[in-house]
Amino acid sequence: MEILSSTKNMLMMMMMSAMMWNMVKSDLIYVGGSKGSGWVLGRNLTNWSLNQTFYLNDWLYFGYENNKLSYNVLEVNKTSYKNCIDAGFIKNVTGGAGRDVFQLTKKKTYYFLSGGGNCFQGLKVAIHVKDSVAPAPAPHKSGASALDASNIYHSLMVLILILMFTNFLG
Repeated sequence: MEILSSTKNMLMMMMMSAMMWNMVKSDLIYVGGSKGSGWVLGRNLTNWSLNQTFYLNDWLYFGYENNKLSYNVLEVNKTSYKNCIDAGFIKNVTGGAGRDVFQLTKKKTYYFLSGGGNCFQGLKVAIHVKDSVAPAPAPHKSGASALDASNIYHSLMVLILILMFTNFLG
């Protein structure tokens, strides 16, 4: 009976660990590779995105602080993306400060553009999202340190939850 209980506890811990890993594994990705000025005219965001890997739950950071009155970030469908149509968008991601964030919550291709004619000058990007995480932790795609506050917080939360459930099941 005790062996069955131990096996059950171990199985539950493994399932919980796998769920927590997928839940906390996410990166903050600076669109265009730059925190404050990645979402700007003149940057080839198509080439940039083709050289990146995006996973479920990653966050996109659209930085355009110096042009916050000129640019915006709109999520659109594929047809609108190809034709630079900014009417009938899916979501207006723009927050107004030139520092907009968007979480990738589905395995699909997301399409973003800036309206007001900026899309015709190349201010658009397609993001292809994969559903699994990288097998080993890698440095942030933006060049930021992998040991930022967000990762430390998530690691501590996982550790606390594991310790709580170990004592609870123990």
